[in-house]
Amino acid sequence: QVQLVESGGGLVQPGGSLRLSCTASRSIFSFDTMGWYRQAPGKERELVVTGTSGGSRNYADSVKGRFTISRDNAKNTVYLQMNNLKPEDTAVYYCNAVEIRRFSTGEIRNYWGQGTQVTVSS
Repeated sequence: QVQLVESGGGLVQPGGSLRLSCTASRSIFSFDTMGWYRQAPGKERELVVTGTSGGSRNYADSVKGRFTISRDNAKNTVYLQMNNLKPEDTAVYYCNAVEIRRFSTGEIRNYWGQGTQVTVSS
């Protein structure tokens, strides 16, 4: 079964940086998309960024120019580099992977990590 494990969250001052890691239990190329979502208290989970193995990237407007998704295939790991953090970035960040069973049922499977807390505060 697929597992996604996030790490790297913590407390950071406004303007600071963090790098989140998401390590998958299998090759990240086996997923159709991978990305990051976040959920702040009292709010719905929202897209941060998604990407495909083909190289496409889709960033939320609120993080464009500040956040960057990257990967290390050898480590089965996707990263989220977060720069110039703002208090409104405070949320639990979740790694996400989507698998489409193209050669079987066509079922779309959505996998989530356990989340890692990011708190931006002075």
